[in-house]
Amino acid sequence: MSRVVILKTGSTYPAIASTFGDFEDWFVAGLAPELDPTVIDVSREPPPGDVGDWDGILVTGSPAMVTEQAPWSERTAAWLALAVDQQVPVLGVCYGHQLLAHALGGRVGDHPNGRESGTFEVRLNSHAVNDALLGTLPPAFPAQLTHLQSVLELPASATLLAYSDHEPHQAYRVGECAWGVQFHPEFTAPIMRAYLEVQTPALRKERLDAQALIDGVQDTPIASSLLRRFSDLVLARN
Repeated sequence: MSRVVILKTGSTYPAIASTFGDFEDWFVAGLAPELDPTVIDVSREPPPGDVGDWDGILVTGSPAMVTEQAPWSERTAAWLALAVDQQVPVLGVCYGHQLLAHALGGRVGDHPNGRESGTFEVRLNSHAVNDALLGTLPPAFPAQLTHLQSVLELPASATLLAYSDHEPHQAYRVGECAWGVQFHPEFTAPIMRAYLEVQTPALRKERLDAQALIDGVQDTPIASSLLRRFSDLVLARN
């Protein structure tokens, strides 16, 4: 079986974990059953050996911020840069998307327009048409999002693939087989609603309509299909 490692970069809110499990559970649920996933919590232990030991690498979201430059995060960034150099397939999600960009010379920081949380439309650009991961997706699709920080400047080596009204850098590719996506393909609609419920006090302080965001949550099967698409890419390369 193809060996993939899920780099866990933190944990979800306890109230959500008690009902839905944690980040790694959501990723495993979306991957192809033919893969052999290993979970490494890089916020607690070093990255897992040689990048060449793995057929694919996934990086989760996190309550941490890339700009904190925690030692564990910087170690993981250096390890991801090696993976890109060695052309090991990588998919970074939310924090993983930002950390990959940071690792390769991009700039991460607070989004100038604040938080994005809920279900929003993601749109592909012309560069995505022939992309190995996003190329067969429709030009626009709904996706689950929750983030305060963003990739403010892409690495010079990156190709922008997708954007949204709030976020100009929703997805990018570096090289042939490394991707970052700001949206959450691992989230289900119930998980997204649970996030918004936990975030409601903060959303109200930020003058966002929490109930409208909760009511606007919808299923996002096209965005969620990325985990299976990434699985198929790993299996085909192996």
